[in-house]
Amino acid sequence: MVGSSRPSGTSSTSSAPRPSSAPRTPNAPAPTAPAPTAPAPTGHAPTGPPRPGPAYGYGLAGALPPEAPVETTTRLRPVRERRTGRVLAAAACVVLGVGLIGGALAGMWLASADPARPAEPAGYTEAKDLWHNAPVDTLFPRTLAGPGAGPGAAARTWTRIVVAPDAPCSPAVLAKGLLATLTPLGCERVLRATYTDATASSVITVGLVFTRAEFTTQRDLGKGLTARLGEDVPPALSGPSTVAARFGARQRAGWWLSAPADLPVVVTAVSGFADGRAVDRPQLADLAMAKGRTDATAQSGLGHEAKGITDRFVALLRKAVAPPAKEKETTR
Repeated sequence: MVGSSRPSGTSSTSSAPRPSSAPRTPNAPAPTAPAPTAPAPTGHAPTGPPRPGPAYGYGLAGALPPEAPVETTTRLRPVRERRTGRVLAAAACVVLGVGLIGGALAGMWLASADPARPAEPAGYTEAKDLWHNAPVDTLFPRTLAGPGAGPGAAARTWTRIVVAPDAPCSPAVLAKGLLATLTPLGCERVLRATYTDATASSVITVGLVFTRAEFTTQRDLGKGLTARLGEDVPPALSGPSTVAARFGARQRAGWWLSAPADLPVVVTAVSGFADGRAVDRPQLADLAMAKGRTDATAQSGLGHEAKGITDRFVALLRKAVAPPAKEKETTR
């Protein structure tokens, strides 16, 4: 139909603006659509060609939507994280440096405050824990040689026959006087074992009393300790079905103790006859070893036994905490 025809080149879906409603003459040319104009630039839209969104953005290509800012918050910028790490590292270095300087100054002050304070013996601290760190065969060897430990410098060899579990400091395992002396120093633990000589005619109980005493206190502990204890003899450790089966309080004959200045330990020893004979009065080893003594304890060398084995155990403990000897380098 002629009345319904449309101008050529124009579709029903065209987005061109509609002509004004004013009447136009039949021969008048059709009005042309105005050319689209670019929107005015805003603060959020890019002025050039669209650029891709940031890698840490919302995953949209091209320009960001109008409601989102062009740039995300500065917390996500890696540059700011590197600055934070540098600040933390610098702060840690400052704190460490101040601590080292303060420690050095404190050490210098302590050294200058008491220049006469002696240095702690090597291995002293390690020896405090030997009672549970060292194997039983290290603390109480199965056999122990004692060259020159008997009367007239005769050789002695002792064999272990009884070992008791470690025990807390109490009158059951310590002489009362020694217990009263060591308790204020921090009496830690008591280890005991009984030995016999090569002839199985004598028995001897060895006690290792570990303390927490400071080395300056330990240094003075051994001075006159045996004289202070008097006749307070260490307990004996018997062993059923052994030659020490009848070794008890009445069988104690000779005894000795040693409190070395370089070890937080007191070593005790008490000897007796293996046949179970009773002794009227136990004697300190130095008295039983005196010349001219004719009693059974002196004649049998039980004083020598007690003192000789005590000295050997002190040497064993020193060896247990001694640093390993460096191997000598051999040149080819």
